[in-house]
This record gives sequence, structure tokens and C-alpha cells, in this order.
Amino acid sequence: MNHPQPSGSAWHRPMLPRPSTERHRTATVLELFFDLCFVTAVAQTAAAFEHELAAGKLGHGVLGYVLVFFAIWWAWMNFTWFASAYDTDDVPYRLLTLLQIAGALVLAAGASKALQEYDFTVITYGYVVMRLAMVSQWLRAARSDPERRRTCLRYAAGILVLQLGWVGRLWLPDGAGLASFLVLVVAELAVPAWAERTGQTTWHPHHIAERYGLFTLIVLGESITAATGTVRAALDTEVSLGDIAPLVVGGILTVFAMWWLYFTQSAPEKLNRLATALRWGYGHYVVYASAAAVAAGLAVEIAHLTGHAHLERPVIAAAYTVPVALYVAVLRLLHRGAVKFGALDVIWAVGVLAVLAVTFIPGPVLATGCVMSVLVAAVVGMSGQTAAPGAARTA
Repeated sequence: MNHPQPSGSAWHRPMLPRPSTERHRTATVLELFFDLCFVTAVAQTAAAFEHELAAGKLGHGVLGYVLVFFAIWWAWMNFTWFASAYDTDDVPYRLLTLLQIAGALVLAAGASKALQEYDFTVITYGYVVMRLAMVSQWLRAARSDPERRRTCLRYAAGILVLQLGWVGRLWLPDGAGLASFLVLVVAELAVPAWAERTGQTTWHPHHIAERYGLFTLIVLGESITAATGTVRAALDTEVSLGDIAPLVVGGILTVFAMWWLYFTQSAPEKLNRLATALRWGYGHYVVYASAAAVAAGLAVEIAHLTGHAHLERPVIAAAYTVPVALYVAVLRLLHRGAVKFGALDVIWAVGVLAVLAVTFIPGPVLATGCVMSVLVAAVVGMSGQTAAPGAARTA
């Protein structure tokens, strides 16, 4: 059961902080709906990335994908941490969340043009809509939570100033586009650390861990959906099921192993300090971006099979293996904490190197699935030996 709502009606409640020790805190149906709408932007971005790779525009596609995915991830992350501390579930809160969802759909509509043509006009408008909604939320929290008013006002001021920067960036000359983008990204990342310095918000470790886990599930599920559509399209050509079967099997094994490895870890107890939580939260940019990119890599492999990919063979393979290797490497770094380098680190490192190595052999997708399956078996086996009976297993 959830924390009882503050006094007031469903139309309006004071935005009081929710206790960080609240028992049985789980994701709400509104948060789940928010995630499902956001994954639309993820899907559009991954599809545009696939198009760029298949057209042979590797550098252009990777850079565009990295930039566009930041907007998606950062808007999602900010909503998630705010909701963990101040979700009142009243009408104003729901309407402002709806406004953020609308911004996410605008962002999704502009993702393809932003990635392929570096035209960030539509995506910027969608992003600014989402972020201005967050300014309103922080101002509400500042009014109701005097203990953390300075923190909330810092969030609101920082976000508002940066939105002016994002809009102003649209009028800069093309040569300043990337540099200005990177400056604004660094500033966005700095706002939480700056704001929380005056008083930490009451985000809930178990709730945050669950939210991140659920979004990982959705992104991996979207990868499966996108890959299924690509396979179906390939089967409509002259490609036989036998030709495409190794890709299907390898893709399924890979995604299933990515899921297994993620949930072998136990996150809540690691989110005990702001610095650790920020590192963990920020690191998920790579986790989500690489998970979504796996589907694009598989699609390029299938495009190569049908003669529609215009890249060298090792580059095509790397479009699949590199995101998987990044996912595994960052996942381990996020969860290992400050423990001494040990046998589990060796296993994870060997897994990353093995995934990268199969880039240069025939059938890299199937080989990646096999390597990932062996990695899961090794990690689970080692974790089972070291974990206490009945304890949460942490690799």
C-alpha cells in the first residue's frame, strides 16, 4: 500500500515530501503510463538510428543518436526523481504530468529529423515543454515544503534558465551547434548536484530502483518489438526463415541475457548517498541508450542479409556488439560499488571482451547471444556461491 496522501481533496493537495523510508512504495499507474508514452520517443530515435546506419552514415548516426537520446533520458530521469519525493497525485500534478507526456510525444515526432538532419527545432520545443512543466512542479514543492524551499527554488531556477538557453541555441550559427549543445548538457547535469547541496529531497531508494528497473524492461521490450518488425519485413522478401534464424536466436538470447544480468543486481542498498545515487542514475544513460541501440544493430544485420546495408562487414557487426558490450560494462560499474577487484569483476570483464571479439567472426549476432548466455551462467553461479541463503544476490 502507498503512503497516505496529504490532507486535501483530489483536486488539490499540499505538495509535501514523501518519506524516504516509506514502506511498500511502488510505482504508480501514472508513472507506468508516463514510461509507456516515453518509450515512443525511444522507439522513434532507435528507428532513425537504424536508418542512418543502414545508409552508411555511421559517424553522423552515432552522434545524432547520442544527442537525441540525452533529451529523452534526462526528461524521464528528472520526472522520476521528482515523483519519488513529491508525488501528490492530485489534479494539478496529473495535468502537469500530462503536459510532460505531450512534450515527449512532440519530441518523438522530431526525433527522426533531429538525428538525420541535425534539425533540433521540433525536439527542442518538445523538450522545453517537458522541462517547463517540471519548473511548475518544483515551484509547487517550494511553496509546500519550507524545509527544502531553497532546494526546490534552485531546481526551478536552474531548469528555467537552461530552457532559455535551449531555445536561444536554435538561433546560433550551425558551427556553434555541437559546442552549445555540450555546454547545455553539462549545465543540465550540474543542476541536481547544485540544488541538492542546500537540502536533499526525500527520494525513495527502493522506489527509484524499481522505476529504473521498469524502464529497463520497457526499453528491452521495445527492442524485441522493433526486431520482430524487422524480421517480418525481411521474411516478406526472398530471405528464408533458415537464413534469418541465427539472427533471431542470437537476438533473443542477447536481450534475455541483458534482462537477466540487470536484475541479478540489487540496487536499493547502494543508493544511500547523493553522490552514489547521481552516479548510478547518470550511468543509466548508457544502459538505456545501448539497450535501445541493440535493436538498431540487429536491424542493420538483417539489412545486410537482404542487401540493403551500405557498411563494411566488421562495422555492421560492431553496430550490434558494441552496444551490448557497453551495456554489460556500465552495468557492472554501476553496481560493483567500492568493493575490491575480484573474481566477479574478471568474469564481467571477460564477458565484455568476448562480446567485442565476436565482432570479427562470422555470425556475430548468434555468437553474442551465446557469449551472453555463458556470462549469465557464470555470474549467477558465482553469485550463488557468495550470497547468503535467502539474501538478495548482488553480483
